[in-house]
Amino acid sequence: MIKFCVCIKQVPDVSAPVHTGRMVLNAYDASAVEEALVLTERYGGEIDLVLIGPASAAETIRKALAMGADRATHLVIGDDERPDSMAVAKMLADYLANKDYDVIATGKQAQDTDAGLTGSMLAERLGLPYASNAVGLAYEAETRQLVVTRQGDAGQEIIALPMPCLVTCSNDMNDPRIPTLKGIMGAKRKPIDTREVAVPAEGLPVTKVLAFEPVPEREPGQRLEGEPEEVARLLCKKLAEEARVL
Repeated sequence: MIKFCVCIKQVPDVSAPVHTGRMVLNAYDASAVEEALVLTERYGGEIDLVLIGPASAAETIRKALAMGADRATHLVIGDDERPDSMAVAKMLADYLANKDYDVIATGKQAQDTDAGLTGSMLAERLGLPYASNAVGLAYEAETRQLVVTRQGDAGQEIIALPMPCLVTCSNDMNDPRIPTLKGIMGAKRKPIDTREVAVPAEGLPVTKVLAFEPVPEREPGQRLEGEPEEVARLLCKKLAEEARVL
C-alpha cells in the first residue's frame, strides 16, 4: 500500500481570456493526481489532497476528489493573497511536518507562475529525498522504493527514492482522467478539512504577484514588395528609424 499526499493548486485557465476569471486545477497537479491513482489502484493505498487558496478554490478540490482521491485539506487564505513559492512551501511544510505519507507529490510547476520552485523548497524543509520533472513512476514493493523516470536536459534519468519521498510531476507522464458522473456525485460526500491559515509574514514572501493581465497582441507584420535592392534599402530604413535596432 502507498499513502500519497498530492499538493494541488487552483490557477487561472490559460486557455480562456483573463477577464473571464475562469479558474481550474493546475494541469501538472492533475497529472500528479492521475499517477497517484494509477499506483494506488495497482498496489493499494490512499490519496489525500492539500490545497492552499481562497474559499472559492473548494470547487477545484472537488474536481480532484471526483477523479478518485479519498479526502482533502483546504488551507484557506484571503481572496487577495497570492503567496510566492517560498511562502507556499513553508505553509505546506508546517502542515505536513507530522504527517505519515509515503509519497508527497506536486506538479513540477504552476501554470500561472511557471516558477517550479515549491516542490524543491518543500522537500528541503521536510528533509525528504526528492526528484523533479517526473515523466513516469513505478513502485518496488519489496524495497519500498519509488522509481522515478525524470526528464533531464540530456535525456531521461531513472532514480530510486526510498520512502518517504517527494516528487514533482510533468504533464507529459499521463493523460489525467475525466471525472465520471459517479465520481462527481461521490466527490460531494468526500470529506474536506477546511482550516484558516495565515500567509507567513516574517521574511516571507520574497516576491509578490500584483495582478494577471493578458499578453498584448502582436502588431501585424508588414509586407515589402519591389526590386530586391529597393526592398533591402527600405527594410534597413525601417529597422533603423522605426524598430531602432540598427
